[in-house]
Amino acid sequence: MHPNSLQAKPHYLILDGLRGVAAVWVVAFHLFEAHATSHLDLILNHGYLAVDFFFVLSGFVIGYAYDDRWNKMSLQNFFKRRLIRLHPMIVMGMTVGAICFYFQAGQEWQRIADVPSWKMLLVMLIGYTLIPVPKSMDIRGWNEMHPLNGPAWTLFFEYIANILYALFIRKFSNKVLGVLVVIAAAFLLHLAVTGSEGDVIGGWSLEATQLRIGFTRLIYPFFAGLLLSRLMKPTRIKNAFLLCSVLILIVLSMPRIGGSEHLWMNGLYDALSIIFLFPLIVYLGASGEVKQKFALKLCKFLGDISYPLYITHYPLIYIYIAWVRDNDIPLDEAWPVGLLVLFVCIVLSYAYLKLYDEPVRKWLGKHLISIDIKK
Repeated sequence: MHPNSLQAKPHYLILDGLRGVAAVWVVAFHLFEAHATSHLDLILNHGYLAVDFFFVLSGFVIGYAYDDRWNKMSLQNFFKRRLIRLHPMIVMGMTVGAICFYFQAGQEWQRIADVPSWKMLLVMLIGYTLIPVPKSMDIRGWNEMHPLNGPAWTLFFEYIANILYALFIRKFSNKVLGVLVVIAAAFLLHLAVTGSEGDVIGGWSLEATQLRIGFTRLIYPFFAGLLLSRLMKPTRIKNAFLLCSVLILIVLSMPRIGGSEHLWMNGLYDALSIIFLFPLIVYLGASGEVKQKFALKLCKFLGDISYPLYITHYPLIYIYIAWVRDNDIPLDEAWPVGLLVLFVCIVLSYAYLKLYDEPVRKWLGKHLISIDIKK
């Protein structure tokens, strides 16, 4: 056996399924976002909290998968595994963003038509590395660190969390990690309640304020998920997938709370959802078991497409936003097209998974660490 090989652990299938449920809701949230005028009238108003739920899930899964393996695994091997798991689809997401880029030109992003192809391709190549581009290379006008594929900002922070975990956090005792989590929760609560928008939306820009939001949104949920993986003693929860799916959809779909006069109320909802509800949902999901064939297939399918769907859908959303706003199309007329976009995003994500992501990861796993990567 290869000295760095590790026996694959069983997946928490329900957690995989919940990640897929949240990913589908993210696409729907972004489609509805095209028709919003501000944070106050977003439909599926709290869909942005799916990012924070993903961070909790990620911390939990990282702890479960790797915490007890460091006597058999080097830092280099860990980083290879994470790169193989995450990076092929980052490349695909940037490529899709480049292919779709010029179709997004219009009133919303007027500068796109004037962007030379060499500059767009350079942004794509930089995006392949996940290094944020400087403001001088903001080829869209939204000041995104990844203007071809906005949601890639969350993977930038995911990588940072993985690095921090491997270098330092994995060595922390549960007590020390618990102190870190409590401090991070306090910062998260402060950000959410005192923020100028009354929510935790943000993190996609290199601006100081946006970086603060990004790190605050990362640190608590990721390391709370890690701590949960260490402390958890599963119970038996019946119908856990259905229960947790309903809970996550309720949290993400909750209408805006407090309005423009009481922004702090919505911020408090955001903070309490991230600090308490998301770890609870992960705990309940990890305590359940899927037995019915349909539920097994559904959880597997949703888990399989969750990451490809999340990291590749937004280039099509850009096109949808441009179409809606250039033509001033109301939701009651645009919804069939929006539904089609959602369907196309799901189909394409499955195609990316089967025709590209899984074969590439299998090849990389075989040649870089001599095993077929499952996590």
